[in-house]
Amino acid sequence: MILHPRRAAAASVMIAGVLVAGPATHAVAHGGHSGHGGHDRPPRYDQPHRPQLHYSPAENWMNDPNGLVHHNGEYHLFYQYNPQGDVWGNISWGHAVSTDLVHWKELGVAIPATDDEKIFSGSVVVDRKNTAGFGRSAMVAIYTGWNPTTGVQSQSLAHSTDNGRTWTKYDGNPVIDLASKDFRDPKVFWYAKGGHWVMSVAMAADQKIRFYRSADLKSWTKLSDFGPANATGGAWECPDLFQVPVEGRPGAKKWVLAVSVGAGAIAGGSGVQYFVGDFDGTTFTADNLVTGDPPPAGQVFADFENGYDGWTVRNDPGHLPGPFGDAPAPGTLPGQNTVSGYQGAALVNGFVGGDAPQGSMTSRPFTIGQGYINLLVGGGRHPHREGTGDGTAPAGDTIADFEFPGDATYEEGGWTATGGLAGQKPARGSLPGQSPVIGYQGDRLASTFYDVDTTTGTLTSPEFTLTRNHLNLLVGGGDHPWGSAAPTAVNLLVDGQVARTATGADSETLNWTSWDVSSLTGKKARIQIVDENPGGWGHLMVDQVMASDRPVLPRATETAVNLLVDGKVVRTATGEDSESLDWASWDVRDLAGRTATIQVNDLNSGGWGHINLDHIMFSDRPALSSRNRYSWADYGKDFYAAITFDGAPGREPVWLGWMNNWEYAQTVPTAPWRGAQSLPRTLTLRKADGRFHLVQRPVRELRSLRTGPVRVVRNRTVTDATAHLPVTGTTMEINAEFALGTAERFGLVVRANGDKEGTRIGYDRSTGRLYVDRTASGDNSAGPTFPGVHAGPVQTRDGKVSFTLYLDNSSVEVFGADGRTTITDQIFPGPASTGMKIFADNGTATLLSLKAWPLRSAWR
Repeated sequence: MILHPRRAAAASVMIAGVLVAGPATHAVAHGGHSGHGGHDRPPRYDQPHRPQLHYSPAENWMNDPNGLVHHNGEYHLFYQYNPQGDVWGNISWGHAVSTDLVHWKELGVAIPATDDEKIFSGSVVVDRKNTAGFGRSAMVAIYTGWNPTTGVQSQSLAHSTDNGRTWTKYDGNPVIDLASKDFRDPKVFWYAKGGHWVMSVAMAADQKIRFYRSADLKSWTKLSDFGPANATGGAWECPDLFQVPVEGRPGAKKWVLAVSVGAGAIAGGSGVQYFVGDFDGTTFTADNLVTGDPPPAGQVFADFENGYDGWTVRNDPGHLPGPFGDAPAPGTLPGQNTVSGYQGAALVNGFVGGDAPQGSMTSRPFTIGQGYINLLVGGGRHPHREGTGDGTAPAGDTIADFEFPGDATYEEGGWTATGGLAGQKPARGSLPGQSPVIGYQGDRLASTFYDVDTTTGTLTSPEFTLTRNHLNLLVGGGDHPWGSAAPTAVNLLVDGQVARTATGADSETLNWTSWDVSSLTGKKARIQIVDENPGGWGHLMVDQVMASDRPVLPRATETAVNLLVDGKVVRTATGEDSESLDWASWDVRDLAGRTATIQVNDLNSGGWGHINLDHIMFSDRPALSSRNRYSWADYGKDFYAAITFDGAPGREPVWLGWMNNWEYAQTVPTAPWRGAQSLPRTLTLRKADGRFHLVQRPVRELRSLRTGPVRVVRNRTVTDATAHLPVTGTTMEINAEFALGTAERFGLVVRANGDKEGTRIGYDRSTGRLYVDRTASGDNSAGPTFPGVHAGPVQTRDGKVSFTLYLDNSSVEVFGADGRTTITDQIFPGPASTGMKIFADNGTATLLSLKAWPLRSAWR
């Protein structure tokens, strides 16, 4: 459970504005579908992008699964839920039940938020021995209660004696209170060997998991702490400690500790790592801790032990001597967290003078002669973006710059203001409670951050005539596009209708947006600034609206190391918002013999606005980052907060996760709901390469959705091309097996529409990785990190590669190597994208066998 990952400069804004209180009651009942105003209308599950195989609520926001438990023949799925909107806030527990893990019935709100307690993540156990005194076989929820006034998170209880339909909070809550603001997500199980309950709970900011024991679920004694270890790029959350059977060893089991990380996961953003080891009733000991292994041997190009020899350094003249100074840094700089992971006594550290200075460094030219360039990179995660510039705008006519004379209000400057913006004045930089605002021009800008981000309303400009082909404007603030439930947007109004729109990027740095208005020349227009969002990042900033004959390129804001060939960026790497440097590797075998340079750019003055670099090496083998050596439950972008069902029948544990990512969770293009759960999966362990690996397989009950004849394709070969397959559909189970040929990459394209759209499920022979490429999968408007390629390692067997794919209206779940590698990604294709193709790049590949089962909707 993350406390809203898009925290604005003042998180209290979110507390005051978004979290609408639920009923202040002690005993809670529920029934029917939430958000339906009490009517008994059956919910619709036929909206665009509505999952047909996965659970999603009829309406409103959902994130982490909570309280997964099997009791009296029912699987219970509780989950983080906002009954009053489709963005994070007013967090309560929603509830659904199933008898087969496939067909779910939504029961509405189980435990609602109140004024002084929001119901964060937790677990449910069946107290068969009545240890807590709530009744034999009572269901007991152990959850994190968050006080929005103090910010404190503590652990509390509620119980149910009617199969989870009604809940009563414990009078003695909280049962554990450390007065901490980052203490959450308890997962409890009965430790039979010791005859007591065990809780694992996250010390989120410390990146530790704490273990407690209890005889009665009410009084808890600390046992031990685990961590930090392996992935520490974000807060640790949603721990789960459980036993898993080992394949091929009857009766053998190992303990697995799953830990979700809020940032820095293998595909970027949030994800789930796991540790395999032993638990003795007090302490968990992991077998798969990653230590710093040396990189492959190679030729050192730059280690920065002798200054900047061979490099041309450009420091920002306005912030000398930063960001790179006159010489490499001897480690950590004043005001910086501890820098680690570099080699030798010096490194490039872009924190000279803090995060504000900007600059670049360029190496001497060199000829690419070996297959890989390995380098240690750290610092901010601000990737290189194509189509950016230096922020210089073309000449033009100023429409609005908000430099009103004197101390005039918006109305006195000729604008119309509504709501809380009425009577306000343009801002002189940051407003009270706001982080530093940069990127605007002059002394003033339009801002809606008044009253610590709670203000909503509109600002509308005087009418003007469109006389040039482009409107260029500086925009910052929240990323809540026009058309979403609570937008923060700047619109161009023509004939009273929105003709163009833009929004911020969850940043207090304004950057250029350009609208092509050539088709509107001669029309009357107005600029409208809309803020309908009182929550986190619920504000917008606008400045310097200009009419011009040319568009302006957005200002580059990267903290990146780039490889340039013929002046173009052909490879790039960035930090992970961490002062710990780690290996990045560029495969440059296709560039052999070319002349290249390496450029280091620090073009960001905001948070984590610096880059760290050391030890650039040319090698015949890639260096694996630590992140690539950690154990990940899923290599896709959309699998988080996974926990197991307590008391599930069968030998193998069953779990599921939230199918989303905190980087863009609140902007995925779905309505009237937002959020879905993954398919439920059984878990085993398989030993290979001297390590235990988690193996996941979709539960067998999903086969009940197969309908119609299976579609079979055999022995299809393609060379340097794509070829259509006689298979179409939007919800399918697909088993595919390929023979390794000469192609560099090969696989399937699903949800295809000619060459317009399609999601590639492929295998890359050069890296030995199975991947999902959703860069052309459809609607990628959720955010800049949504498009991408996500890959996990897969070993071939007898010259073959196989995988199972579950395709739904808005997702793909890929199970490679018989479940050892999984990739879960959301996709949002258009309704006409129903085709399937086979592809091969730079060679030949053969589809030996494909079996595709059409799947009926679980809702019908």
